[in-house]
Amino acid sequence: MKIDLHASLRAHNTFGFDVSAQYLAYLENKSDVVEFISKAESDRQPWQVFGGGSNLVLAKDLPGYTALMQIKGKSLLKETATHFYVEAMAGESWHDFVQWSLDMGYPGLENLALIPGTVGAAPIQNIGAYGVELQEVFESLQAFDKSRHEFVTLNKQDCKFSYRHSIFKDEPNRYVVISVCFALPKQWEAKLGYTELAKAFTNQDSLKPIDIFHRVCEIRRSKLPDPQVIGNAGSFFHNPVVTNELYQQLKQQFPQLVAYPSGQEWKLAAGWLIDQCGFKGYKLGQVGVYEKQALVLVNHGSGTGGELLQLAEQIKKKVKETFDVSLTVEPVIFN
Repeated sequence: MKIDLHASLRAHNTFGFDVSAQYLAYLENKSDVVEFISKAESDRQPWQVFGGGSNLVLAKDLPGYTALMQIKGKSLLKETATHFYVEAMAGESWHDFVQWSLDMGYPGLENLALIPGTVGAAPIQNIGAYGVELQEVFESLQAFDKSRHEFVTLNKQDCKFSYRHSIFKDEPNRYVVISVCFALPKQWEAKLGYTELAKAFTNQDSLKPIDIFHRVCEIRRSKLPDPQVIGNAGSFFHNPVVTNELYQQLKQQFPQLVAYPSGQEWKLAAGWLIDQCGFKGYKLGQVGVYEKQALVLVNHGSGTGGELLQLAEQIKKKVKETFDVSLTVEPVIFN
């Protein structure tokens, strides 16, 4: 296992914040994971494992041990009359895996195209986009359980998925995801609940998974900035879920309110709330709110994690004052 001393993390977080790790390790196989955790704990040092760095706010240099998950590989594990069971290792690029699955004839992930990050990070966040959540196609995952000091397999119930949440957030640093298995249906059905997808495919007779994949990529590219061009972590805030009572009050006060039913509650569009507060295109030092999508915070070049968190607090305060709604942050913060 390779370990670098005082290594820059600028290239390993999509905001591009220039912080460093005291020790930076590279995990290329399962045994590296065991060695990494054992070394950090024997040295009595804090530790964390990063994927693609697409869901992080690094506001300080990181003491102790940081690891980059780089275990690669993807394959068809088995096939039944109803499903393809496809596995990808944690260090695989999520988008590349989605594209590979479609190329191989395994549909079901097309709505989740172009989400930045790695396969191993996907279940932690229970990623979702354009009407589909990871838990809908999730079968199981393999992880190293620090508490038991052994590799374990977790099924959907074990992972306790909810909106952008999982057991991995409830018990941070207990599990290191090694691989994820997906159950992809052979009887494919297009998921067109998202308005822009439904409008794009009025004739569904000849619709194919790859068509949705390409359209999702087009939509995302039109709304979200490329991290290679301008630093960002995609959506910065969760869409808040509110009671029907509060929704009705807000709808009466703000007739243009953008919201979606969520069981007995309502999910509000956080980007709309932020936009109404006048933050779209706003700058604070070298960080700001993306001019095309108020849900995205950006680093214009030499910004810091501290500046970004200051901006996030300004946004949360204004939204609370205006709508009586509390926003929560999606990325993991190291502050």
